[in-house]
Amino acid sequence: MLSPKRVKHRKVQRGKTKGEAQAGNSPAFGEFALMCEEPFWITARQLEAARVALNRHIKRGGKLWVRIFPDKPYSKKPLEVRMGKGKGGPEYWVAVVRPGTVLFELAGVTRELAASAMKLAGSKLPIKTKFVARADMEME
Repeated sequence: MLSPKRVKHRKVQRGKTKGEAQAGNSPAFGEFALMCEEPFWITARQLEAARVALNRHIKRGGKLWVRIFPDKPYSKKPLEVRMGKGKGGPEYWVAVVRPGTVLFELAGVTRELAASAMKLAGSKLPIKTKFVARADMEME
């Protein structure tokens, strides 16, 4: 699973996830992409499940790029622990995504195969996603 090798701060504040994606909002590497439509925190496990589903569906035929990385630690207090005594320890890692962020990109496969693979990967994620093609975005 993805996690950073080292971070400046072990625990971070939650923060706000408002607004649209300013960067990473168009396909840069592949021909087809999976774009999110809601703000959310995607965990490393969810990201890995979607990546494995994509790779298995395309039968490792094309090239796959994962455009997001879980670099935010999610801390949590243990079960049945009373309030107070500080913040809990880091539990897992999340990637902060805003609407319009490109999650995955594909190249070297047909449009139909890419669309079905992206739909499968999107079903593994807890947010609404949409399939986009670079050719369609350039025409707009």
